Amino acid sequence: MLLTVENLHTFYGQIEALKGIDVEVAEGEIVTLIGANGAGKSTTLKTISGQLAPREGKIVFAGEEIQGMSAHQVAAKRIVHVPEGRRIFPRMTVEENLEMGAFLRNDAEGIAADKEMVFELFPRLKERRQQKGGTLSGGEQQMLAMARGLMAKPKLLMLDEPSMGLAPVVVETIFETIERLHQEGITILLVEQNAAMALSVADRGYVLETGRIALTGTGKELLTNEQVRKTYLGEV
Repeated sequence: MLLTVENLHTFYGQIEALKGIDVEVAEGEIVTLIGANGAGKSTTLKTISGQLAPREGKIVFAGEEIQGMSAHQVAAKRIVHVPEGRRIFPRMTVEENLEMGAFLRNDAEGIAADKEMVFELFPRLKERRQQKGGTLSGGEQQMLAMARGLMAKPKLLMLDEPSMGLAPVVVETIFETIERLHQEGITILLVEQNAAMALSVADRGYVLETGRIALTGTGKELLTNEQVRKTYLGEV
């Protein structure tokens, strides 16, 4: 396994947000975490990326324990976290935002090639390469956040709510891009409230409820699970 999370407990003060979860991600997989608000999905990504320190448990990435490392140290392992809310640099141009994504790299030729790769993946960003990030639409900002993450050449790309607040047509574009990244062999851990879209692209999924894993299975298994369909897909 590329990533193994074992018995992870994370707290906000005295409040236990993760209550002993186990998650695995194999190289080349898309794995999705679904669940209601407050279930612990974003907390899981923040703990893996070093923004939060677990009180108990192990996080093993590429054979190395990384729990307790700083966010900067985790990023140096090429674990890239594209956070909820996009968090682009609004006063920088699209191109400058992309260059910030490559700040840990020193291979100029590789950076230039990857910039062309993301422009090919997101043609709209190429059209707006000299435009300030803050002037982009919500969908374009999400594309930029993902593209900036790709500039770090991730071994694991963690996407937190990439469809949040976007029009349905833009959501389709974002998920088509996620599928294309998957086809190109990029390993993705996806947190998403649009459970139907997430499970339709995922190899495997985990359902979180109040900090615990309630269900796990392949994307197809969870899509056809009666409880998942009632609770997360809005079916009666």
